[in-house]
Amino acid sequence: MAAYEKRRAAAAPAPAVGSGPAEPLGAAAGGGPGGEAEFLLRSGVTAMVREALLKVLEARPEEPVSFLADYFERLVLGGPGAAETAAELPAPPQRLARALWYVRLAHHSHRTAFNNNISTAYEVLGASGRRRRPGVDGRLYSELLRRICQLGAAPQEVSGALLRRVQCRDHEAVPFDVFRYGVLTCSVLLEFVAKAHALYDVLDGGTGAADKRVCQAVLRTLEEALGGGDCSVPVRYLEAGSKLGPDCLAQAMDRALQERKLSASMSREEFLKKATALFVAKVKPVD
Repeated sequence: MAAYEKRRAAAAPAPAVGSGPAEPLGAAAGGGPGGEAEFLLRSGVTAMVREALLKVLEARPEEPVSFLADYFERLVLGGPGAAETAAELPAPPQRLARALWYVRLAHHSHRTAFNNNISTAYEVLGASGRRRRPGVDGRLYSELLRRICQLGAAPQEVSGALLRRVQCRDHEAVPFDVFRYGVLTCSVLLEFVAKAHALYDVLDGGTGAADKRVCQAVLRTLEEALGGGDCSVPVRYLEAGSKLGPDCLAQAMDRALQERKLSASMSREEFLKKATALFVAKVKPVD
């Protein structure tokens, strides 16, 4: 026991001459007697981090780390005068950028988070001033849909045809149900295009050109799968695509290859246009 006490005494560092009594670690690190926890509370860091985590849980973004980075960047850019300028409404371009940020946070399959984010985007676009009734006009709504379509690899003529089905006139007031339908439809289009890209990768076998007979057979099978979809629910088209299992596709491709005829090739661009045109044709136009 005596030897243990001697080792403890030797291990403890001796205070420097004239330095006075040693301060507790918590007080030195926190700058006060309350320690680290009190420092975080006093500086507002605890509340700030808690609010950020609540935002993550509310939005359910696909990339939480990027979401947090963007959240804190916006917080810093707000500056110390953010409270005074909060009442000032941002210009339409800023509101569009912010609304686009919200609708991209969560995948549409996460329905609760996706609906919450769309609701927030609707409120952001609808903040149009004190003298006007809150709501989103057709001009901002259509521009938001156009920006969503630009995020993917959808052919321009296909995205244009889709926008003509779901957009509203510039002067019209857009109800939330229509707003949600348009945003969801454009989001599903982007995923549909991505799946069409992946399907063509299988058809061309890495050569950059696929047999036209096989592509046409696959497109016919895709059209049959989409034929029974519910036109009012865009997500159902992705669910209908699940009917294109390996067996179904293999049978369609075999039937096409059994035809002993010379066949030209179909480019990726042509295949994407035809596949996405099938999707657009099923979209219910906005009244």
